[in-house]
Amino acid sequence: QVQLVESGGGLVQPGGSLRLSCAASGSIVTIYAMNWYRQAPGKQRALVAGIARDGRTTYVDSLKGRFTISRDNAKNTVYLEMNSLSPEDTAVYYCNMDVAELRAGVGGYWGQGTQVTVSS
Repeated sequence: QVQLVESGGGLVQPGGSLRLSCAASGSIVTIYAMNWYRQAPGKQRALVAGIARDGRTTYVDSLKGRFTISRDNAKNTVYLEMNSLSPEDTAVYYCNMDVAELRAGVGGYWGQGTQVTVSS
């Protein structure tokens, strides 16, 4: 089994910054794609950014320039640096990883979610 634990959410004022982290643990052989999603109140969960094992990144166009995804393969951890935050960024943020497990093939896993609230 694999567990993803997120951290770094909280309350921030408009224009502020936050850095989210998500660390994976368990019977991990390797981790392929790592992604961040978010779900705002009353809306569906949506992709924010993704990063492949080789470091190639993808972003939702509307977030390019403000959000930066990165990863540390040695630590099985993905990060999301968020800058110039606005109330529209308020959401629960989830990490998602495609994990190759020992004796179990590749599976998709989700973190428990971390709340980000942007408000003055």
